[in-house]
Amino acid sequence: MLEDGKIYLGTSRNPQDELQGPEYLELSLANRHGLITGATGTGKTVSLQILAEGFSNAGVPVFCADVKGDLSGVAMAGKGKDFLEKRAQDIGLEDYEYQDFPAIFWDLFGEQGHPIRTTVSEMGPLLLSRLMDLTDAQEGVLNIAFRVADDEGLLLLDLKDLQSMLVNVSERSKELSAKLGNVNKQSVSAIQRSLLVLEEQGGDHFFGEPALEIADLMRTTRDGRGSINVLAADKLMMSPRLYATFLLWLLSELFEELPEVGDSDKPRLVFFFDEAHLLFDDAPKVLTERVEQVVKLIRSKGVGVYFVTQNPLDVPDGVLAQLGNRVQHALRAYTPREQKAVKTAAETFRPNPDFDAMDTIKNLGVGEALVSTLEKKGVPSIVQRTLIRPPQSRLGPLTKSERAKVVAMSPVAGQYDKAVDRESAYEILAKRAEKQAKAEEEQERLEAEEKARETEARAEARKSRKKSRGSGRQTVAEAAIKSVTRTVATSLGRALVRGILGSLKRGF
Repeated sequence: MLEDGKIYLGTSRNPQDELQGPEYLELSLANRHGLITGATGTGKTVSLQILAEGFSNAGVPVFCADVKGDLSGVAMAGKGKDFLEKRAQDIGLEDYEYQDFPAIFWDLFGEQGHPIRTTVSEMGPLLLSRLMDLTDAQEGVLNIAFRVADDEGLLLLDLKDLQSMLVNVSERSKELSAKLGNVNKQSVSAIQRSLLVLEEQGGDHFFGEPALEIADLMRTTRDGRGSINVLAADKLMMSPRLYATFLLWLLSELFEELPEVGDSDKPRLVFFFDEAHLLFDDAPKVLTERVEQVVKLIRSKGVGVYFVTQNPLDVPDGVLAQLGNRVQHALRAYTPREQKAVKTAAETFRPNPDFDAMDTIKNLGVGEALVSTLEKKGVPSIVQRTLIRPPQSRLGPLTKSERAKVVAMSPVAGQYDKAVDRESAYEILAKRAEKQAKAEEEQERLEAEEKARETEARAEARKSRKKSRGSGRQTVAEAAIKSVTRTVATSLGRALVRGILGSLKRGF
């Protein structure tokens, strides 16, 4: 039943419920991406689990988000259950055995796994704008903040760095508006408010150092199995925009960092994007186009992307066209939109003359799916009604103590657990502000001293004039000398006054 270079998905059967043959996913074509869809409770998570197991045994690392907590069970061998044994018997899987898999647990909040962090600079203004749902004008100001930070060598590592940068940009709005475009202080304030909301949602846990090394997601064990990286996403799903933006950032990092590999006998990494509709809901056109571009090009980097969602309509047509491997579980068809979704799903398959795909999708049982995978030369196989194989790992979540043990024995234990806060924009701008404040204080002190000296000089002059008036008539020589002295003193006083007024004018 198991074959080299292929992942066994299950066994197909004909309309008479007779077994036809095994259904496989070709590893050499697994980087052509895929789609797992179906209504809640129809078996999508199990399909994801058995694919992750298959890739791991083939030496391919996997990254997947655990939305409900069920996928954590891949770290432990399954236990004998009647319905699992029956499914193995029904599909003719004679060599079915339970097995644990090398899992690495991650968590943006650092509670159920190793923390995952990135820096604000690495995230970039486009994704950050999406994360905070900024307007075009606000996104423009954010781009200017990033531009200034880059030009001046200011590292934006965490949210306080970005807050400091926004304050700096606001204070320099007149200067920057003349060079880079309008810097509206109202837009800056709106971005700052959005940052506070992001911080409350847990964004402050995500931004910082040490930043995630992509190589740590691509580990293999000594026996050649690929690690299954499981992101705890049950709490993260409370902030759906943060969840979607994080996964999109990770996908873009893979695209940017990995070298081209061309065609290979198996992927370098497989990335499962669960709850994929969150990525595209209300996404601006430019972001959707970027996603489509990344999905189209990232396969040359050896990365396979598999979207998991309830409805194929959740994925834009341009992205959907790139997904060659399909696992379609049951869909309901009670509303017009659901009926359209069933029709769309059926029409994307290569027809099977033995049954009507549209009718079959509505009548599939739990753990049953329509399967079509790419064959040689990238041609989709004829769609087959398939009983999905049972998982070898545990079906269900780990206990807290079991998860803690796996985390403690992880190959990246201790590498990301402690946050590091090195000098960056916040500290540099704070030092600049302190230096400037001291300089202004010193200038004010000098001006005050100069003003005091000038006042004292005027007072002395008044005393001198009174004394002169009281001393009687002057000789011609005395009058001439005093006249010259007054002229020189008056000229010097005017020069000092002009200098002082210049400084004050700047201060005002």
